[in-house]
Amino acid sequence: MNHQIDSLAYTNSLRGLPPSHKLSFAIALLILSLVSHVAVQLSIALWLTIWIVVYAGIPAKLYLRLLSVPLVFLLTSLPALAMGAVAGDRIPEIQWDIWQGWGISIGTFYLYVSSTGIYQVSLLFARAFASTSCMYFILLTVPFTEILQILRQLRCPELVTELLLLMYRFIFSLLAIADELWTAQNSRCGYRTWKRGMHSLGILIGQLLLRTLENYRQVSLTLASRGFNGELRVWNSYPYKPSQRYTFEAVFGCTVLTVLSVVFQS
Repeated sequence: MNHQIDSLAYTNSLRGLPPSHKLSFAIALLILSLVSHVAVQLSIALWLTIWIVVYAGIPAKLYLRLLSVPLVFLLTSLPALAMGAVAGDRIPEIQWDIWQGWGISIGTFYLYVSSTGIYQVSLLFARAFASTSCMYFILLTVPFTEILQILRQLRCPELVTELLLLMYRFIFSLLAIADELWTAQNSRCGYRTWKRGMHSLGILIGQLLLRTLENYRQVSLTLASRGFNGELRVWNSYPYKPSQRYTFEAVFGCTVLTVLSVVFQS
C-alpha cells in the first residue's frame, strides 16, 4: 500500500495543480477544523472526500482503508472518555450527568455513561476526522519532493529538509523490507501458532535491523560516490497550471465554512 500511496501522489488527477495551492487549501481547512463547530468539521471531512475520491481520482476503497487505520485507534479510545466512575455514595451528585440512566454498580463504585463525556467524544471524533482528511489530502495529492521544495522556498533550514527527505526514503525502505520478510516467513507457515509466530517475529526484527544498517551503508556510499557535499537537491520540471474552477470552489467553500463556523459559535 505504501508504494501505491506514493505513486498516487504523482499520478492523481490534481497533479497539474500548483503544490502551493493544494498545501494552502489543506492547511486552511486544517486550521478551520481545529477551531470550528462539529457540523463544520464533518462538512470539511465530507468535502475533502469529494476532492480526494472524485476530483483527484483516488480509489474510494483505498481511501476508506486509510481512514480506517487512525479511526480504529480513535474509536478504541473514545469509550474511556464517555464513561465515568464515582463512589456509590456520590450517585445523587452526578444524576444530571448520567446519560439516559445508563449506569451499573460495581462493588463500592458506580460506573455510568457520562453526558459530558459523550459531548467531548463527539467533539474529538469530528475534529480528528476532519484533521485526518486534511492530512490525507496532502499525502495523496502532493508528492513529498514538492513539499520539500515549498519548505525550501519558505527558507526552512536545509538540515531539516534533508533529514525529512532521508527519513521519508528510509521509512518506505523499512516497510518494503518488513513486507518482504513477513511474506517469506508467512509462506513457510512461520506464524501458524502463537509460539512459532513470536519466534518468527523476533527473527524478522533482527533481520530488519541488519538490512536497515546495510541499506544505510549503501546510501552513504552512493552519496559519497556522487560527490555529496552536505546538500541534497531535488529537481522537478513538472508543468503546473492553476485551475480557475478549483480555485474558485476552494475559496468559495472555505469562505462558506468560515461563515458557518462564526454563526455556530456566536
